Amino acid sequence: MFTIEARKREEEADADSLRNKGEIPAVFYGAGSTTTPISIPSINFKKVWKEAGESSTVKIALGGKNVDVLIHEVQTHPVTGEPIHVDFLVIDMNKKIRVKVPLEFTGISNAVKNGLGNLVKVLHELEIEALPKDLPHGLEVDLSKLETADDQIFISDIKLPAGVSAVANEHDVVASIVLQVEEKEEVPVDLSSIEVEKKGKKEEEGAEVAEAGEKAEEEKK
Repeated sequence: MFTIEARKREEEADADSLRNKGEIPAVFYGAGSTTTPISIPSINFKKVWKEAGESSTVKIALGGKNVDVLIHEVQTHPVTGEPIHVDFLVIDMNKKIRVKVPLEFTGISNAVKNGLGNLVKVLHELEIEALPKDLPHGLEVDLSKLETADDQIFISDIKLPAGVSAVANEHDVVASIVLQVEEKEEVPVDLSSIEVEKKGKKEEEGAEVAEAGEKAEEEKK
């Protein structure tokens, strides 16, 4: 279980001052609890965030009590990418919840390896339903099942842990192979021959005009 130490924060407290001290302004709410402003250690949070993601249960240790939450939303600095504010969603450990879990692609597709086609990842995360204690950090998708250009991986092919069910249709495609299309070789155009041909036509047209002029002069005579 992941734990984040926290302390209560006055809403009017200066956020920049907290960040300069190595803390992040945060808040938790939900599951019948009142909205509570807190501050959390930046180093502690970033470590938990990296390991737990937004689909694993986290405990907030506050004033001798533990609050079960999920990391709900993280605001980051537009330049540095550092977290500058965090929303935690309080959950009831006895009630099932729905969350989106990242898909972790493993293995090598023989269809891709042998040059039969290109891999297309249709889904990158999957919405699941489970009790908080059963929520996985991620779900593996074995790409080695894609041996031919006709093979596909469906949601039903993903092995789900006990107590976990997929919300989406089990027949939805997760990954597939798209045949490689050979590019037709373009035949280079010989510009010099075109210019010669144009030049020839102009000379021929010029000769015809001159001949017509001579005939006109003879008729006048």
